[in-house]
Amino acid sequence: MAETRRAFLGALTAASYSRVLGANDRVGLGFIGYGLIGGQHVHDFKNERDTDLVAVSDVYQPRMEQGIAACGGRARGYKDFRKLLEDRDVQAVVVSTPDHWHALMTILACAAGKDVYVEKPMTLFVREGEWMVKAARRWNRVVQVGTQQRSGLHYQQAAELLRKGYIGKIHSVRMGSFRNVMPGFGNPPDGTPPSDLDYDMWLGPAPKRPYNPHRALYHFRWFWDYSGGQMTNLGAHQIDIVHWALRVKGPLAVSSSGGRFVLQDDGETPDTQDALYEYDGFTALWSHREGSAGTRAGAGLEFFGDKGSMTISRANFQVYADDKIDPSNAVPVFRGHPTGGVQRSETKPERWIEPMTVKGSSDEQFRLHARNFLDCVKSRQRPIADVEDGHQVAIACHLANISLRLGRKIRWDNEKQTIIGDREAEAMLERPYRKPWDDVLRGLKL
Repeated sequence: MAETRRAFLGALTAASYSRVLGANDRVGLGFIGYGLIGGQHVHDFKNERDTDLVAVSDVYQPRMEQGIAACGGRARGYKDFRKLLEDRDVQAVVVSTPDHWHALMTILACAAGKDVYVEKPMTLFVREGEWMVKAARRWNRVVQVGTQQRSGLHYQQAAELLRKGYIGKIHSVRMGSFRNVMPGFGNPPDGTPPSDLDYDMWLGPAPKRPYNPHRALYHFRWFWDYSGGQMTNLGAHQIDIVHWALRVKGPLAVSSSGGRFVLQDDGETPDTQDALYEYDGFTALWSHREGSAGTRAGAGLEFFGDKGSMTISRANFQVYADDKIDPSNAVPVFRGHPTGGVQRSETKPERWIEPMTVKGSSDEQFRLHARNFLDCVKSRQRPIADVEDGHQVAIACHLANISLRLGRKIRWDNEKQTIIGDREAEAMLERPYRKPWDDVLRGLKL
């Protein structure tokens, strides 16, 4: 596998490593993975004035052909992403694969002198994030994580209000996603991979498993081998905004419970999960339901301050004002019972703050996130969603899943990047890669 690494690095000249794009240069882009979000990224970057859509790589031939067509029909197609990384016309790559490939592809792209836009969740397990940060810094690469909300103008306005204390001292956050997809996605039998799918390459560093239609393309998300379920899929977006808006890194402790309680399919990751995060000075609660949409109360993201609250989504943010009252007037009164010595007053409630609603645009967030990445490729500045930010968010998600799978609270030391006092849990911070990919990683000496 040392030869593989030499092939990556040998294809590069010293000039390509040190080259800094000028303000008028075009950025040659390669797209690795053309699925749901991959199509969105091709659309966004295609509409930027200073990009060349050079190459597409996908292990599923129909998807690769679709990606080439979406790029205008002139992009080169590669079944093996390593060939795309050797393409000298590619200065930056967009990684939109299943989660278990994000880290290794990003690391190898950095080693090949490419900047990277990688979708969230950035990692499958905690240690991958450490390797990705080291790779980005060692090879001086720009790595942007696909948490696009940070680039939304209304998200930025909302974050500034929160930091300035508009809704008061923030003491709790509620996050969630509720829907009903009963009875689930079915139980297809194992079988032979389609002739136009390179299933062994699809598996990559993940364990060798018999082919099943659910262990490929969209449904990979329901298996621990490839994903952390909705906790890492949807929870990552919400936790990212909490970390970014409140300027915190990692939680102090996480408690999570749940399971796959109601979906009648072959999935493994929870359809029902609650995770309580303890930060310095506030708590944050994540909940998701796959078997009931309910009233959707608690869905989305809501910050609670001592003067009011704020909900925020890709569509808008809304500030709700609490009333400033005499606390004595909040004590309930029942007929025939004494007041308990509490003296009610005639003080009239008044708002602590003024409510507001500010609209946003999902399309704008994707476009501006792509624009930020391209600008940073040229300036060599760190992007708005840097690799270290993505690592911290992924840690929080992974800790919740570790807590759920072990059935106990996890305490986290963010400085030492380790779980406190729980060797079994700490062992779950890393997973082995399947050969030959373990040798590829080892050869990079991260």
